[in-house]
Amino acid sequence: MKITVLVENTTCDPNLEAEHGLSLYLETGKKRILFDMGQTDLFARNAEKLGIDLKNVDLSILSHGHYDHGGGLRTFLEINRHAPIYLSKHAFGPYYNGTEKYIGLDTSLAGIERLVMVDGKRKLGDGLTLLSGEDRDCPWNIESFGLNRRKEEGFEPDDFRHEQYLLVEEAGRRILISGCSHRGVLNIMAWFAPDVLVGGLHLSKIPPGEKLAEYAENLAGYKTEYYTGHCTGSEQYAFMKAQIPNLYALSTGTVIEM
Repeated sequence: MKITVLVENTTCDPNLEAEHGLSLYLETGKKRILFDMGQTDLFARNAEKLGIDLKNVDLSILSHGHYDHGGGLRTFLEINRHAPIYLSKHAFGPYYNGTEKYIGLDTSLAGIERLVMVDGKRKLGDGLTLLSGEDRDCPWNIESFGLNRRKEEGFEPDDFRHEQYLLVEEAGRRILISGCSHRGVLNIMAWFAPDVLVGGLHLSKIPPGEKLAEYAENLAGYKTEYYTGHCTGSEQYAFMKAQIPNLYALSTGTVIEM
């Protein structure tokens, strides 16, 4: 399996640009997969520079309904005319940062035929499974960090029911791809305990200190390899790296081969 980071907040290649967001190009033994699309068309421009032809993508997955992961959805629909795009049935919800900033998807795209609305677990073929934590018990509280869902009577903390994860089972390993781990990385690890976890951990709002050390201690208790960036936070990554030797940084242009 090979993972190429098309977009992340930082870049390790001077020829590639970065933006706040995430987009990953996955090559498994049988499929070419686009996982998330950043917030603009940058993922496509970087892919072209890397020699990756997005027209050949077999299927795409949107991890959750936020603009920094699905903002490039229209661009992908224009480039690739055949790949189904799997997203949660809740993905087009009214999601906000606080009460003023809308951070959801372009709702004019809802209802397009190629969008496959997923409700819970979905098999996508040999070794590929979409997973959801919506109906699972959470040993750890889900922290919204000021992210909300609008309702008729006002706003409530988002429970991130629109989040899903891709499990790739290949060569005897279980590799879990997560966009932001909004439902709590410790919950996700308790549910799935993969051999490898790739994606954001959403810890950037937790300052280095006792609470973050507790996260690190729990994550270090698994035999998992972690490849992370985006919403994890650079200071948080540096703090946890000292406690989790098998923690590695993602950046635009990073290539992971397993």
